[in-house]
Amino acid sequence: MGELSIKIKIGDREYPMKVEAGEEERIRKAARKVNEQLQEYYKLYGTTDKQDLLAIVAFDVFVEKIEQELAFTGMKEGITERLVALNKLIAHSLA
Repeated sequence: MGELSIKIKIGDREYPMKVEAGEEERIRKAARKVNEQLQEYYKLYGTTDKQDLLAIVAFDVFVEKIEQELAFTGMKEGITERLVALNKLIAHSLA
């Protein structure tokens, strides 16, 4: 697949970008989600300052990302503990 030249509109601005054809839908979906969040925060806070709204969206995205990373780390540690326990059980059964 080749590169595509697309334009993404976020807020009131268009951003030209080059993306791999297989990534286009994911990029457009991300732009839609940003615009949806902008609208939600506009309704919630009543501010029309796009920079403030974008800052709040960016902040919320990173808070969610950090929460997911922490959850993944906890899940990974739990899986590792279970694998160690299973390995011990198997080794004990074979002995």
